Amino acid sequence: MMEDEELEFVEDLEAILHLTPEVQLAIEQVFPSQDPLDRTDFNAVEYINTLFPTEQSLANIDEVVNNIRLKIRRLDDNIRTVVRGQTNVGQDGRQALEEAQKAIQQLFGKIKDIKDKAEKSEQMVKEITRDIKQLDHAKRHLTTSITTLNHLHMLAGGVDSLEAMTRKRQYGEVANLLQGVVNVLEHFQKYMGIPQIRQLSERVKAAQSELGTQILADFEEAFPAQGSKVAWLDKIDRRYAWIKRQLVDYEEKYGRMFPEEWCMTERISVEFCHITRTELAKLMRTRAREIEVKLLLFAIQRTTNFEGLLAKRFSGCTLNDGPGKKPETPLEPTNPFLEDEDNVSEKDEDLDRPKKPKAPDNPFHGIVSKCFEPHLYVYIESQDKNLGELIDRFVADFRAQGPPKSGTDEGGAVLPSCADLFVYYKKCMVQCSQLSTGEPMIALTTIFQKYLREYAWKILSGNLPKTSTNSGGLTISSLLKEKEGSEVAKFTMEELCLICSILSTAEYCLATTQQLEEKLKEKGYLKQYPALGSGPGCCM
Repeated sequence: MMEDEELEFVEDLEAILHLTPEVQLAIEQVFPSQDPLDRTDFNAVEYINTLFPTEQSLANIDEVVNNIRLKIRRLDDNIRTVVRGQTNVGQDGRQALEEAQKAIQQLFGKIKDIKDKAEKSEQMVKEITRDIKQLDHAKRHLTTSITTLNHLHMLAGGVDSLEAMTRKRQYGEVANLLQGVVNVLEHFQKYMGIPQIRQLSERVKAAQSELGTQILADFEEAFPAQGSKVAWLDKIDRRYAWIKRQLVDYEEKYGRMFPEEWCMTERISVEFCHITRTELAKLMRTRAREIEVKLLLFAIQRTTNFEGLLAKRFSGCTLNDGPGKKPETPLEPTNPFLEDEDNVSEKDEDLDRPKKPKAPDNPFHGIVSKCFEPHLYVYIESQDKNLGELIDRFVADFRAQGPPKSGTDEGGAVLPSCADLFVYYKKCMVQCSQLSTGEPMIALTTIFQKYLREYAWKILSGNLPKTSTNSGGLTISSLLKEKEGSEVAKFTMEELCLICSILSTAEYCLATTQQLEEKLKEKGYLKQYPALGSGPGCCM
Protein backbone atom coordinates (compact mmCIF):
# COMPACT_ATOMS: atom_id res chain seq x y z
CA MET A 1 0.00 0.00 0.00
CA MET A 2 2.85 2.37 0.82
CA GLU A 3 4.50 1.83 -2.53
CA ASP A 4 1.26 2.54 -4.35
CA GLU A 5 0.75 5.75 -2.43
CA GLU A 6 4.32 6.83 -3.11
CA LEU A 7 3.88 6.18 -6.80
CA GLU A 8 0.71 8.24 -6.86
CA PHE A 9 2.48 11.02 -4.98
CA VAL A 10 5.32 10.98 -7.43
CA GLU A 11 2.92 11.12 -10.35
CA ASP A 12 1.01 14.01 -8.79
CA LEU A 13 4.25 15.78 -8.08
CA GLU A 14 5.40 15.37 -11.68
CA ALA A 15 2.08 16.72 -12.89
CA ILE A 16 2.38 19.71 -10.62
CA LEU A 17 6.02 20.37 -11.58
CA HIS A 18 5.35 20.14 -15.30
CA LEU A 19 6.22 23.54 -16.77
CA THR A 20 5.67 25.02 -20.20
CA PRO A 21 8.71 25.34 -22.52
CA GLU A 22 8.60 29.17 -22.28
CA VAL A 23 8.74 29.08 -18.48
CA GLN A 24 11.46 26.48 -18.49
CA LEU A 25 13.51 28.56 -20.92
CA ALA A 26 13.12 31.63 -18.71
CA ILE A 27 14.23 29.65 -15.64
CA GLU A 28 17.28 28.37 -17.49
CA GLN A 29 18.20 31.96 -18.51
CA VAL A 30 17.83 33.23 -14.92
CA PHE A 31 19.39 30.20 -13.17
CA PRO A 32 21.71 28.53 -15.61
CA SER A 33 22.88 25.06 -14.42
CA GLN A 34 24.94 22.20 -15.83
CA ASP A 35 23.56 19.62 -13.34
CA PRO A 36 21.74 16.79 -15.17
CA LEU A 37 19.17 16.68 -12.38
CA ASP A 38 17.96 20.19 -13.34
CA ARG A 39 17.17 19.25 -16.94
CA THR A 40 13.55 18.95 -18.01
CA ASP A 41 14.16 15.71 -19.91
CA PHE A 42 15.91 14.06 -16.93
CA ASN A 43 15.98 10.18 -17.17
CA ALA A 44 16.93 8.29 -14.05
CA VAL A 45 18.12 5.16 -15.91
CA GLU A 46 20.42 7.15 -18.14
CA TYR A 47 21.66 9.07 -15.10
CA ILE A 48 22.44 5.80 -13.20
CA ASN A 49 24.14 4.37 -16.27
CA THR A 50 26.20 7.48 -16.39
CA LEU A 51 27.24 7.03 -12.74
CA PHE A 52 27.89 3.31 -13.12
CA PRO A 53 28.85 2.64 -16.69
CA THR A 54 30.57 -0.69 -15.83
CA GLU A 55 30.31 -3.40 -13.27
CA GLN A 56 33.59 -2.35 -11.74
CA SER A 57 32.16 1.05 -11.01
CA LEU A 58 29.58 -0.52 -8.65
CA ALA A 59 32.33 -0.75 -6.08
CA ASN A 60 31.79 2.96 -5.40
CA ILE A 61 28.04 2.71 -4.96
CA ASP A 62 28.16 3.48 -1.25
CA GLU A 63 30.10 6.68 -1.84
CA VAL A 64 27.68 7.79 -4.54
CA VAL A 65 24.68 7.04 -2.34
CA ASN A 66 26.19 9.01 0.53
CA ASN A 67 26.76 12.04 -1.77
CA ILE A 68 23.17 11.89 -2.98
CA ARG A 69 21.85 11.68 0.55
CA LEU A 70 24.04 14.64 1.54
CA LYS A 71 22.66 16.63 -1.37
CA ILE A 72 19.09 15.68 -0.40
CA ARG A 73 19.70 16.84 3.11
CA ARG A 74 20.99 20.20 1.93
CA LEU A 75 17.98 20.65 -0.29
CA ASP A 76 15.68 19.85 2.63
CA ASP A 77 17.44 22.48 4.75
CA ASN A 78 17.08 25.07 2.02
CA ILE A 79 13.40 24.29 1.55
CA ARG A 80 12.81 24.45 5.27
CA THR A 81 14.53 27.84 5.52
CA VAL A 82 12.49 29.20 2.64
CA VAL A 83 9.21 27.95 4.11
CA ARG A 84 9.98 29.51 7.48
CA GLY A 85 10.96 32.77 5.80
CA GLN A 86 7.61 32.87 3.94
CA THR A 87 5.81 32.49 7.28
CA ASN A 88 7.30 35.82 8.52
CA VAL A 89 6.69 37.66 5.25
CA GLY A 90 3.06 38.49 5.96
CA GLN A 91 3.85 40.16 9.25
CA ASP A 92 6.79 42.09 7.79
CA GLY A 93 4.63 43.11 4.82
CA ARG A 94 1.90 44.59 7.01
CA GLN A 95 4.50 46.52 8.95
CA ALA A 96 6.11 47.83 5.75
CA LEU A 97 2.68 48.82 4.38
CA GLU A 98 1.94 50.85 7.49
CA GLU A 99 5.29 52.58 7.25
CA ALA A 100 4.66 53.34 3.55
CA GLN A 101 1.29 54.88 4.32
CA LYS A 102 2.84 57.12 6.94
CA ALA A 103 5.57 58.17 4.46
CA ILE A 104 2.91 58.93 1.85
CA GLN A 105 1.01 61.16 4.25
CA GLN A 106 4.21 63.00 5.13
CA LEU A 107 5.05 63.35 1.39
CA PHE A 108 1.56 64.71 0.61
CA GLY A 109 1.99 67.35 3.30
CA LYS A 110 5.37 68.38 1.89
CA ILE A 111 3.94 68.56 -1.68
CA LYS A 112 1.13 70.79 -0.49
CA ASP A 113 3.61 73.10 1.21
CA ILE A 114 5.69 73.21 -1.99
CA LYS A 115 2.59 74.02 -4.06
CA ASP A 116 1.66 76.87 -1.79
CA LYS A 117 5.18 78.27 -1.95
CA ALA A 118 5.19 77.88 -5.76
CA GLU A 119 1.97 79.91 -6.07
CA LYS A 120 3.48 82.61 -3.94
CA SER A 121 6.69 82.54 -6.03
CA GLU A 122 4.69 82.76 -9.27
CA GLN A 123 2.86 85.81 -8.04
CA MET A 124 6.14 87.37 -7.01
CA VAL A 125 7.69 86.57 -10.44
CA LYS A 126 4.72 88.21 -12.20
CA GLU A 127 5.22 91.34 -10.16
CA ILE A 128 8.97 91.33 -10.85
CA THR A 129 8.36 90.71 -14.59
CA ARG A 130 5.90 93.57 -14.76
CA ASP A 131 8.47 95.84 -13.23
CA ILE A 132 11.16 94.56 -15.62
CA LYS A 133 8.90 95.22 -18.65
CA GLN A 134 8.28 98.70 -17.45
CA LEU A 135 12.01 99.23 -16.99
CA ASP A 136 12.66 97.74 -20.44
CA HIS A 137 10.15 100.10 -22.10
CA ALA A 138 11.64 102.99 -20.20
CA LYS A 139 15.14 101.97 -21.29
CA ARG A 140 14.05 101.64 -24.94
CA HIS A 141 12.35 105.02 -24.92
CA LEU A 142 15.30 106.57 -23.17
CA THR A 143 17.71 105.07 -25.73
CA THR A 144 15.56 106.31 -28.62
CA SER A 145 15.36 109.73 -27.07
CA ILE A 146 19.11 109.92 -26.55
CA THR A 147 19.75 108.70 -30.13
CA THR A 148 17.27 111.19 -31.55
CA LEU A 149 18.74 114.03 -29.54
CA ASN A 150 22.20 113.00 -30.73
CA HIS A 151 21.01 112.96 -34.37
CA LEU A 152 19.33 116.31 -33.82
CA HIS A 153 22.55 117.74 -32.47
CA MET A 154 24.48 116.32 -35.46
CA LEU A 155 21.86 117.66 -37.88
CA ALA A 156 21.84 121.15 -36.42
CA GLY A 157 25.64 121.32 -36.33
CA GLY A 158 25.92 119.80 -39.83
CA VAL A 159 23.48 122.32 -41.32
CA ASP A 160 25.42 125.20 -39.80
CA SER A 161 28.73 123.80 -41.08
CA LEU A 162 27.20 123.09 -44.51
CA GLU A 163 26.04 126.69 -44.89
CA ALA A 164 29.41 128.03 -43.75
CA MET A 165 31.38 125.77 -46.15
CA THR A 166 29.04 126.66 -49.00
CA ARG A 167 29.78 130.33 -48.50
CA LYS A 168 33.52 129.57 -48.43
CA ARG A 169 33.24 127.30 -51.52
CA GLN A 170 34.93 124.41 -49.72
CA TYR A 171 33.51 121.81 -52.11
CA GLY A 172 35.79 118.95 -51.05
CA GLU A 173 34.58 119.14 -47.44
CA VAL A 174 31.01 119.88 -48.49
CA ALA A 175 30.79 116.65 -50.53
CA ASN A 176 31.29 114.38 -47.50
CA LEU A 177 29.35 116.60 -45.10
CA LEU A 178 26.31 116.93 -47.36
CA GLN A 179 25.96 113.16 -47.72
CA GLY A 180 26.16 112.74 -43.94
CA VAL A 181 23.57 115.47 -43.32
CA VAL A 182 21.19 113.87 -45.83
CA ASN A 183 21.61 110.46 -44.15
CA VAL A 184 20.89 111.93 -40.71
CA LEU A 185 17.89 113.82 -42.05
CA GLU A 186 16.33 110.54 -43.16
CA HIS A 187 15.90 109.59 -39.48
CA PHE A 188 13.62 112.60 -38.98
CA GLN A 189 11.14 111.90 -41.78
CA LYS A 190 8.45 110.91 -39.24
CA TYR A 191 9.11 114.06 -37.23
CA MET A 192 8.54 116.54 -40.07
CA GLY A 193 5.44 117.79 -38.27
CA ILE A 194 7.71 119.47 -35.71
CA PRO A 195 8.44 123.04 -36.87
CA GLN A 196 12.11 122.97 -35.84
CA ILE A 197 12.76 119.74 -37.75
CA ARG A 198 10.91 121.04 -40.82
CA GLN A 199 12.96 124.22 -40.68
CA LEU A 200 16.23 122.26 -40.64
CA SER A 201 15.05 120.19 -43.62
CA GLU A 202 14.25 123.36 -45.59
CA ARG A 203 17.68 124.76 -44.78
CA VAL A 204 19.32 121.59 -46.16
CA LYS A 205 17.29 121.83 -49.40
CA ALA A 206 18.19 125.50 -49.74
CA ALA A 207 21.88 124.66 -49.26
CA GLN A 208 21.68 121.94 -51.92
CA SER A 209 20.04 124.32 -54.38
CA GLU A 210 22.58 127.03 -53.67
CA LEU A 211 25.44 124.55 -54.10
CA GLY A 212 24.09 123.44 -57.48
CA THR A 213 23.75 127.00 -58.75
CA GLN A 214 27.10 128.00 -57.33
CA ILE A 215 28.99 125.01 -58.76
CA LEU A 216 27.50 125.52 -62.21
CA ALA A 217 28.52 129.15 -62.13
CA ASP A 218 32.02 128.19 -61.00
CA PHE A 219 32.37 125.68 -63.83
CA GLU A 220 31.20 128.21 -66.39
CA GLU A 221 33.73 130.65 -65.05
CA ALA A 222 36.47 128.03 -64.85
CA PHE A 223 36.42 127.20 -68.56
CA PRO A 224 38.15 129.97 -70.48
CA ALA A 225 36.08 131.67 -73.13
CA GLN A 226 39.15 132.72 -75.09
CA GLY A 227 39.46 130.74 -78.31
CA SER A 228 35.88 129.46 -78.25
CA LYS A 229 34.80 131.41 -81.39
CA VAL A 230 34.78 129.49 -84.70
CA ALA A 231 37.55 130.68 -87.03
CA TRP A 232 37.69 130.27 -90.84
CA LEU A 233 38.42 126.88 -92.42
CA ASP A 234 42.17 127.46 -92.61
CA LYS A 235 42.30 127.63 -88.78
CA ILE A 236 40.04 124.67 -88.10
CA ASP A 237 42.88 122.44 -86.93
CA ARG A 238 43.62 124.96 -84.19
CA ARG A 239 40.10 124.60 -82.90
CA TYR A 240 40.49 120.83 -82.61
CA ALA A 241 43.83 121.31 -80.88
CA TRP A 242 42.15 123.75 -78.48
CA ILE A 243 39.45 121.26 -77.41
CA LYS A 244 42.10 118.57 -76.90
CA ARG A 245 43.99 120.85 -74.52
CA GLN A 246 40.79 121.78 -72.72
CA LEU A 247 39.82 118.13 -72.25
CA VAL A 248 43.22 117.24 -70.85
CA ASP A 249 43.05 120.19 -68.47
CA TYR A 250 39.51 119.29 -67.47
CA GLU A 251 40.38 115.68 -66.64
CA GLU A 252 43.33 116.78 -64.52
CA LYS A 253 41.39 119.39 -62.55
CA TYR A 254 37.77 118.25 -62.47
CA GLY A 255 37.72 114.66 -63.68
CA ARG A 256 37.45 113.16 -60.20
CA MET A 257 34.54 115.38 -59.20
CA PHE A 258 32.02 113.44 -61.32
CA PRO A 259 31.13 109.74 -61.33
CA GLU A 260 32.84 107.82 -64.09
CA GLU A 261 29.55 106.54 -65.50
CA TRP A 262 28.49 110.12 -66.29
CA CYS A 263 31.10 110.21 -69.11
CA MET A 264 31.56 113.94 -68.66
CA THR A 265 34.56 114.16 -71.00
CA GLU A 266 32.59 112.58 -73.81
CA ARG A 267 29.60 114.82 -73.14
CA ILE A 268 31.80 117.91 -73.40
CA SER A 269 33.27 116.61 -76.66
CA VAL A 270 29.83 115.89 -78.14
CA GLU A 271 28.56 119.34 -77.18
CA PHE A 272 31.67 120.87 -78.73
CA CYS A 273 30.98 118.96 -81.96
CA HIS A 274 27.36 120.13 -82.11
CA ILE A 275 28.38 123.75 -81.58
CA THR A 276 31.21 123.49 -84.11
CA ARG A 277 28.94 121.96 -86.77
CA THR A 278 26.30 124.65 -86.28
CA GLU A 279 28.76 127.53 -86.32
CA LEU A 280 30.71 126.19 -89.30
CA ALA A 281 27.49 125.78 -91.26
CA LYS A 282 26.56 129.40 -90.57
CA LEU A 283 30.04 130.62 -91.40
CA MET A 284 30.28 128.73 -94.71
CA ARG A 285 26.85 129.96 -95.79
CA THR A 286 28.02 133.52 -95.17
CA ARG A 287 31.38 133.12 -96.92
CA ALA A 288 30.44 130.56 -99.55
CA ARG A 289 32.31 132.44 -102.31
CA GLU A 290 35.57 132.19 -100.38
CA ILE A 291 35.52 128.38 -100.22
CA GLU A 292 38.22 126.83 -102.40
CA VAL A 293 38.60 123.13 -103.08
CA LYS A 294 41.98 122.83 -101.35
CA LEU A 295 40.69 124.70 -98.32
CA LEU A 296 37.54 122.57 -98.26
CA LEU A 297 39.49 119.31 -98.50
CA PHE A 298 41.87 120.52 -95.80
CA ALA A 299 38.98 121.28 -93.44
CA ILE A 300 37.25 117.97 -94.21
CA GLN A 301 40.43 115.98 -93.66
CA ARG A 302 41.15 117.64 -90.30
CA THR A 303 37.52 117.15 -89.25
CA THR A 304 37.35 113.46 -90.20
CA ASN A 305 40.66 112.89 -88.40
CA PHE A 306 39.17 114.50 -85.30
CA GLU A 307 36.04 112.34 -85.56
CA GLY A 308 38.26 109.27 -85.82
CA LEU A 309 40.13 110.39 -82.72
CA LEU A 310 36.84 110.70 -80.84
CA ALA A 311 35.90 107.17 -81.90
CA LYS A 312 39.17 105.82 -80.48
CA ARG A 313 38.80 107.74 -77.22
CA PHE A 314 35.04 107.40 -76.52
CA SER A 315 32.30 104.81 -76.96
CA GLY A 316 29.55 107.15 -78.17
CA CYS A 317 27.21 106.22 -75.32
CA THR A 318 26.14 109.85 -74.78
CA LEU A 319 25.03 110.55 -78.34
CA ASN A 320 21.42 109.64 -77.56
CA ASP A 321 20.88 111.93 -74.58
CA GLY A 322 22.99 114.94 -75.58
CA PRO A 323 21.40 118.38 -76.10
CA GLY A 324 22.01 118.21 -79.83
CA LYS A 325 20.66 115.68 -82.23
CA LYS A 326 22.44 112.41 -82.64
CA PRO A 327 24.33 112.28 -85.91
CA GLU A 328 22.79 110.06 -88.48
CA THR A 329 23.95 106.48 -88.27
CA PRO A 330 26.55 106.04 -90.96
CA LEU A 331 25.52 103.79 -93.76
CA GLU A 332 27.23 100.47 -94.13
CA PRO A 333 30.47 101.05 -96.04
CA THR A 334 29.49 100.71 -99.68
CA ASN A 335 32.38 102.39 -101.40
CA PRO A 336 33.78 99.85 -103.87
CA PHE A 337 36.94 101.89 -104.34
CA LEU A 338 38.34 101.54 -100.81
CA GLU A 339 39.76 98.08 -101.49
CA ASP A 340 43.45 97.98 -102.29
CA GLU A 341 44.15 96.99 -105.86
CA ASP A 342 47.59 96.47 -107.33
CA ASN A 343 46.33 96.63 -110.88
CA VAL A 344 43.37 98.66 -112.14
CA SER A 345 42.85 96.10 -114.89
CA GLU A 346 42.03 93.14 -112.61
CA LYS A 347 39.90 90.42 -114.21
CA ASP A 348 36.42 89.29 -113.32
CA GLU A 349 37.75 86.21 -111.53
CA ASP A 350 39.60 88.49 -109.09
CA LEU A 351 36.23 89.57 -107.70
CA ASP A 352 36.00 86.18 -105.96
CA ARG A 353 38.98 86.90 -103.76
CA PRO A 354 38.25 87.17 -100.02
CA LYS A 355 37.38 90.69 -98.98
CA LYS A 356 39.22 92.53 -96.25
CA PRO A 357 37.31 92.77 -92.95
CA LYS A 358 35.31 95.95 -92.62
CA ALA A 359 36.39 98.49 -90.06
CA PRO A 360 33.88 99.08 -87.25
CA ASP A 361 31.48 101.96 -87.75
CA ASN A 362 32.50 105.26 -86.25
CA PRO A 363 29.65 106.50 -84.03
CA PHE A 364 31.00 110.05 -84.38
CA HIS A 365 31.13 109.93 -88.17
CA GLY A 366 29.49 113.05 -89.57
CA ILE A 367 28.91 114.68 -86.20
CA VAL A 368 30.90 117.70 -87.50
CA SER A 369 31.76 116.88 -91.11
CA LYS A 370 28.10 116.72 -92.09
CA CYS A 371 28.15 120.52 -92.38
CA PHE A 372 30.49 120.30 -95.41
CA GLU A 373 28.11 118.32 -97.62
CA PRO A 374 26.16 121.36 -98.95
CA HIS A 375 29.47 122.80 -100.18
CA LEU A 376 30.88 119.72 -101.90
CA TYR A 377 29.77 121.17 -105.21
CA VAL A 378 33.07 123.07 -105.06
CA TYR A 379 34.90 119.74 -105.11
CA ILE A 380 32.70 118.40 -107.92
CA GLU A 381 33.28 121.49 -110.06
CA SER A 382 37.00 121.18 -109.43
CA GLN A 383 37.01 117.57 -110.58
CA ASP A 384 34.99 118.54 -113.66
CA LYS A 385 37.66 121.05 -114.55
CA ASN A 386 40.51 118.65 -113.80
CA LEU A 387 39.01 115.87 -115.92
CA GLY A 388 38.53 118.30 -118.79
CA GLU A 389 42.18 119.35 -118.59
CA LEU A 390 43.21 115.69 -118.32
CA ILE A 391 41.36 114.80 -121.54
CA ASP A 392 42.95 117.76 -123.35
CA ARG A 393 46.38 116.60 -122.16
CA PHE A 394 45.69 113.06 -123.39
CA VAL A 395 44.74 114.46 -126.82
CA ALA A 396 47.87 116.63 -126.96
CA ASP A 397 50.12 113.71 -125.88
CA PHE A 398 48.59 111.40 -128.48
CA ARG A 399 49.18 113.94 -131.24
CA ALA A 400 52.73 114.59 -130.05
CA GLN A 401 53.73 110.95 -129.66
CA GLY A 402 51.78 109.64 -132.63
CA PRO A 403 50.25 106.20 -133.09
CA PRO A 404 52.03 103.04 -131.83
CA LYS A 405 54.78 101.85 -134.16
CA SER A 406 54.61 98.46 -135.81
CA GLY A 407 57.04 95.86 -134.70
CA THR A 408 57.08 97.18 -131.12
CA ASP A 409 55.42 96.05 -127.90
CA GLU A 410 53.16 99.08 -128.07
CA GLY A 411 51.32 97.82 -131.13
CA GLY A 412 47.91 96.45 -130.09
CA ALA A 413 48.38 97.38 -126.40
CA VAL A 414 45.98 99.45 -124.29
CA LEU A 415 46.73 103.14 -124.49
CA PRO A 416 48.48 104.40 -121.33
CA SER A 417 46.13 107.35 -121.12
CA CYS A 418 43.17 105.01 -120.54
CA ALA A 419 44.78 103.47 -117.44
CA ASP A 420 45.67 106.95 -116.20
CA LEU A 421 42.04 108.02 -116.65
CA PHE A 422 40.66 105.16 -114.55
CA VAL A 423 43.36 105.58 -111.91
CA TYR A 424 42.42 109.24 -111.54
CA TYR A 425 38.73 108.34 -111.44
CA LYS A 426 39.34 105.75 -108.72
CA LYS A 427 41.26 108.35 -106.72
CA CYS A 428 38.37 110.79 -107.06
CA MET A 429 35.80 108.18 -106.03
CA VAL A 430 37.80 107.21 -102.94
CA GLN A 431 38.17 110.83 -101.96
CA CYS A 432 34.48 111.58 -102.59
CA SER A 433 33.37 108.52 -100.61
CA GLN A 434 35.30 109.81 -97.63
CA LEU A 435 33.50 113.12 -97.91
CA SER A 436 29.99 111.89 -98.61
CA THR A 437 28.07 108.91 -99.96
CA GLY A 438 25.08 110.92 -101.10
CA GLU A 439 24.38 113.23 -104.02
CA PRO A 440 28.04 114.30 -104.53
CA MET A 441 28.89 110.70 -105.45
CA ILE A 442 26.12 110.70 -108.07
CA ALA A 443 27.34 114.02 -109.46
CA LEU A 444 30.92 112.73 -109.67
CA THR A 445 29.74 109.59 -111.50
CA THR A 446 27.81 111.72 -113.98
CA ILE A 447 30.92 113.82 -114.66
CA PHE A 448 32.97 110.70 -115.24
CA GLN A 449 30.36 109.44 -117.71
CA LYS A 450 30.69 112.71 -119.55
CA TYR A 451 34.48 112.60 -119.87
CA LEU A 452 34.59 108.89 -120.63
CA ARG A 453 32.41 109.63 -123.64
CA GLU A 454 34.77 112.48 -124.59
CA TYR A 455 37.72 110.12 -124.27
CA ALA A 456 35.98 107.61 -126.51
CA TRP A 457 35.24 110.28 -129.08
CA LYS A 458 38.43 112.35 -129.02
CA ILE A 459 41.06 109.65 -128.35
CA LEU A 460 39.55 106.47 -129.75
CA SER A 461 37.05 107.16 -132.53
CA GLY A 462 38.70 110.45 -133.49
CA ASN A 463 42.04 108.79 -134.25
CA LEU A 464 40.90 105.83 -136.35
CA PRO A 465 42.58 105.88 -139.81
CA LYS A 466 40.55 107.03 -142.79
CA THR A 467 39.94 104.93 -145.91
CA SER A 468 39.37 105.82 -149.56
CA THR A 469 35.96 104.19 -149.52
CA ASN A 470 34.82 106.01 -146.45
CA SER A 471 35.65 109.65 -146.45
CA GLY A 472 34.16 110.01 -143.02
CA GLY A 473 36.74 107.67 -141.58
CA LEU A 474 36.35 104.43 -139.69
CA THR A 475 34.28 103.94 -136.56
CA ILE A 476 34.54 101.30 -133.93
CA SER A 477 31.04 100.13 -134.80
CA SER A 478 31.93 99.73 -138.48
CA LEU A 479 35.01 97.72 -137.60
CA LEU A 480 33.04 95.40 -135.34
CA LYS A 481 30.22 94.95 -137.88
CA GLU A 482 32.53 94.16 -140.81
CA LYS A 483 31.74 90.70 -142.16
CA GLU A 484 33.67 88.18 -144.17
CA GLY A 485 33.41 88.69 -147.90
CA SER A 486 32.87 92.43 -147.72
CA GLU A 487 35.29 94.88 -149.14
CA VAL A 488 38.30 95.05 -146.87
CA ALA A 489 40.08 98.37 -146.56
CA LYS A 490 43.80 98.36 -147.07
CA PHE A 491 45.80 99.57 -144.02
CA THR A 492 49.44 99.90 -143.39
CA MET A 493 51.10 98.05 -140.53
CA GLU A 494 51.17 101.23 -138.43
CA GLU A 495 47.45 101.79 -139.06
CA LEU A 496 46.71 98.19 -138.08
CA CYS A 497 48.68 98.63 -134.85
CA LEU A 498 46.74 101.79 -134.12
CA ILE A 499 43.39 100.10 -134.80
CA CYS A 500 44.33 97.19 -132.53
CA SER A 501 45.38 99.55 -129.75
CA ILE A 502 42.15 101.52 -130.05
CA LEU A 503 40.04 98.33 -130.02
CA SER A 504 41.99 96.96 -127.02
CA THR A 505 41.55 100.26 -125.20
CA ALA A 506 37.80 100.31 -125.95
CA GLU A 507 37.50 96.72 -124.72
CA TYR A 508 39.45 97.62 -121.57
CA CYS A 509 37.19 100.62 -120.90
CA LEU A 510 34.10 98.47 -121.31
CA ALA A 511 35.43 95.66 -119.09
CA THR A 512 36.61 98.06 -116.36
CA THR A 513 33.29 99.92 -116.40
CA GLN A 514 31.42 96.63 -116.05
CA GLN A 515 33.64 95.63 -113.14
CA LEU A 516 32.91 98.95 -111.42
CA GLU A 517 29.21 98.43 -111.98
CA GLU A 518 29.39 94.89 -110.53
CA LYS A 519 31.20 96.19 -107.45
CA LEU A 520 28.56 98.84 -106.97
CA LYS A 521 25.91 96.13 -107.15
CA GLU A 522 27.76 93.90 -104.69
CA LYS A 523 27.96 96.73 -102.17
CA GLY A 524 24.27 97.53 -102.59
CA TYR A 525 25.13 101.05 -103.71
CA LEU A 526 22.84 100.94 -106.73
CA LYS A 527 19.86 100.13 -104.48
CA GLN A 528 20.44 103.32 -102.50
CA TYR A 529 21.05 105.48 -105.59
CA PRO A 530 19.26 104.00 -108.62
CA ALA A 531 20.51 106.91 -110.74
CA LEU A 532 23.88 105.14 -110.92
CA GLY A 533 22.43 101.90 -112.25
CA SER A 534 22.29 102.77 -115.95
CA GLY A 535 24.68 99.98 -116.94
CA PRO A 536 27.98 100.11 -118.80
CA GLY A 537 26.47 102.25 -121.51
CA CYS A 538 26.39 105.15 -119.05
CA CYS A 539 30.13 105.52 -119.52
CA MET A 540 30.64 104.56 -123.15
